[in-house]
Amino acid sequence: MQASPHCHANVSEPSSEEITSGADIISTVEFNHTGELLATGDKGGRVVIFQREPESKNDPYGQGEYNVYSTFQSHEPEFDYLKSLEIEEKINKIKWLPQQNAGHSLLSTNDKTIKLWKITERDKKPEGYNLKDEEGKLKDLSTVTSLQVPVLKPTDLMVEVSPRRIFANGHTYHVNSISVNSDCETYMSADDLRINLWHLAITDRSFNIVDIKPANMEDLTEVITASEFHPHHCNLFVYSSSKGSLRLCDMRASALCDKHFKLFEEPEDPGSRSFFSEIISSVSDVKFSHSGRYMLARDYLTVKVWDLNMETKPIEIYQIHDYLRSKLCSLYENDCIFDKFECAWNGSDSVIMTGAYNNFFRMFDRNTKRDVTLEASRESSKPRAILKPRRVCIGGKRRKDDISVDSLDFTKKILHTAWHPTENIIAIAATNNLYIFQDKMNSGMH
Repeated sequence: MQASPHCHANVSEPSSEEITSGADIISTVEFNHTGELLATGDKGGRVVIFQREPESKNDPYGQGEYNVYSTFQSHEPEFDYLKSLEIEEKINKIKWLPQQNAGHSLLSTNDKTIKLWKITERDKKPEGYNLKDEEGKLKDLSTVTSLQVPVLKPTDLMVEVSPRRIFANGHTYHVNSISVNSDCETYMSADDLRINLWHLAITDRSFNIVDIKPANMEDLTEVITASEFHPHHCNLFVYSSSKGSLRLCDMRASALCDKHFKLFEEPEDPGSRSFFSEIISSVSDVKFSHSGRYMLARDYLTVKVWDLNMETKPIEIYQIHDYLRSKLCSLYENDCIFDKFECAWNGSDSVIMTGAYNNFFRMFDRNTKRDVTLEASRESSKPRAILKPRRVCIGGKRRKDDISVDSLDFTKKILHTAWHPTENIIAIAATNNLYIFQDKMNSGMH
């Protein structure tokens, strides 16, 4: 796959004070259903929403620019006095709700509490009240001698963000994923051992649909790592586990979906088993394709495509960074082996994307079987910059621009990525910078 000859990027950068605190490290990235808005959450509990600028005839490269639309504090640090645990404010996931009216809605969650936010625009304000003065204070009724009809006057555009619902006390363990159902009325939230089903209008109770907690915690062998609703069938959902399996569940079959109706699991090769086998087989992210026919599952070294109609083995396996197989020992010692990388489909399900180390991200074209390694860096974020393919070499002869596996920076990792629902625009979170790349020639990424 060729990198686009004209890629455009804009990058959001924090101040130097924020970098030292770590609060600005981006922890989730999500496009809304039209792709006009892009939301990011960070470790400081903030949500930043970017809005796409309309196309300009004077500047054909201006379209696709995403500028800050609204910033708000979603979560604050809390303390659980019963368990003597600090609940950090870090935003784990953001999910947009399908737009029902002029406003937008999104769900954001930290480890314990999910919140529903409403984002609305206001460009008019009422004036000429009978009982209030211009500052909003009540008038003395004795001074009111005539009645007038209040009017709406144009004012500067204001973006208002207000919390509509707070869904608390639903999880004992840390929430790792939320997913909005295609019925647009319910959503689910998953932690290490349980998945709950919520109604968007009801905050004081949820329905437990998966519970894998054993009677004795010493018997615990696996945890839930991610979950997602099917994009078209509101009764189907999938959840992944730390043992590398995907379980497809049908809510029509049983109220409690502990018994899956399909298990997607690749048999382990006994010859290649090692101390790290179980760790690197843990699924860090699972995503249904837009068509609903396939599932994308990311583990530490690979990304796999599963067909919902074939449980025995994945139909495609892509190696992300196989050159790290010999480095697993040192990656275990520095805890990098536990990093949770996300994955994404493009709008037509023909290309998949996922992150790697050294600020590299990988793309795989399912039709041509070509793949490319690209880098999110300051150099590539200049307007009209060309994204040059990168290559990692293990040993032997090196080409001019090759990078040695020993010189990879494991502190620079791209865990969070998102793809515009219909266009070739991608959002890449590289620690505390958000990179937005756009394919201007529509080649290579479609």
